[in-house]
Amino acid sequence: MTVRILLADDQESVRVGFRLILDSQPDMEVIGEATDGQQAVELAAKLHPDVVLADIRMPRLDGLEVTRRLAGPDAAHPMRVVVVTTFGLDEYVHTALRNGACGFLLKRSGPTLLVEAVRAAMAGDTLISPSLTVALLQHHRDAGRPRPVQPMDALTDRETEIARLVAKGMTNAEIGAELFISAGTAKTHVANVQRKLSVRNRVGIAAWIWGNGLEN
Repeated sequence: MTVRILLADDQESVRVGFRLILDSQPDMEVIGEATDGQQAVELAAKLHPDVVLADIRMPRLDGLEVTRRLAGPDAAHPMRVVVVTTFGLDEYVHTALRNGACGFLLKRSGPTLLVEAVRAAMAGDTLISPSLTVALLQHHRDAGRPRPVQPMDALTDRETEIARLVAKGMTNAEIGAELFISAGTAKTHVANVQRKLSVRNRVGIAAWIWGNGLEN
């Protein structure tokens, strides 16, 4: 099965670089490029891509609105949207999380993480650049230690161990290698942790870990 990808970024150099990386994969194909957010929404409706890679800052509609329209709760046919940002911590990332984004990638992350982000989206997983996870936690730290919604005993010891690794920005494959379990088993654990903590993504898990002082 070939993963069909739509690129949305107002910088031609970024689109060219992403296309070269993704088209080099035997199971991926870039089927369209949008130079602004409005065009991204229109092309998504026309081309029905499997994954949309959307920059946060674009003309006409920004990446937040693109994410909301394509992946948000009011989307008629929700799509997988991976948000791309230039900065280690973007003030809009939290809104993108709420709007249904299924991945967060720094443009400087390199080709390996770009490909992994697309694969994670297709697998129903969320990949967040490790440095971005750290930056988000630093944002929480600067704002004051948040009060977790769920108590410290909400998770089993094993699930807490999994959550700590998520807070370090590890992917399911990396968690599996660390704990000598399969990536599929790690994915199941992460899904259970999200359900128990009533959070939508890995950043929510990381925030719970830090909020309870369990990051070390």
